[in-house]
Amino acid sequence: MPERFYLDPYQTSLDTTVVSHDERGIVLADTLCYPLGGGQPGDTGTLSLADGSQLVIADTRRDKTTREILHQPAPGSVQLAAGSTVTLQLDWARRYRHMRIHSCLHLLSCVVRAGVTGGNLSADSGRLDFDLPEGMELDAAHIERELNTLIAANHAVSVQMTSGEALRAQPELIKTMSVTPPLDLPAIRLVAIAGVDLQPCGGTHVRHTGEIGAVVVKKIESKGARNKRVVIALAGQD
Repeated sequence: MPERFYLDPYQTSLDTTVVSHDERGIVLADTLCYPLGGGQPGDTGTLSLADGSQLVIADTRRDKTTREILHQPAPGSVQLAAGSTVTLQLDWARRYRHMRIHSCLHLLSCVVRAGVTGGNLSADSGRLDFDLPEGMELDAAHIERELNTLIAANHAVSVQMTSGEALRAQPELIKTMSVTPPLDLPAIRLVAIAGVDLQPCGGTHVRHTGEIGAVVVKKIESKGARNKRVVIALAGQD
């Protein structure tokens, strides 16, 4: 069963129970919180307790060994007993900005046609690093114009599933040069932007590119002989 943040990335509230709370963090029976990964930050939010008090979730991570999703409480938080009933409220404004910027980075990888050597995003901006042939220059105004054209076209964004074996037969779908998807898995998520892009991705995304809103190219900088970094942001975030 896909995790809830994949089933409905727009869900903002959930009633659930505490499985455990130890030095690693809080494990819930179910969660909306996306754990840090793929360049996308972990979600934040609050847990409302039965007595009316609230506990702040400052970050979300995934245990590399157990694969459990660990909710990191703010320092000084009370210890929660296993079986406690809680209501999880996602910091939706922050998550939605992550979704908008992440989807825009997929569009950026289509506008700049080069291998991607790295990337990251926050609630304010995002960036991709590109492996460019020596002497090739990037024009910020052109990139910004092309991005906003794709956004305004309001292309549908959806998720498809494939296998590692099938993805091996379509290496052109893998744009990241530094990280390869786990091709040994029987099921791998692909994010499709209708008529524009298809690539493996484990992040959360908007349903239509129009939701991204206008964006700006904040800067383009060199990160080595062949690497160029393009930083984008949602318009009006400064």
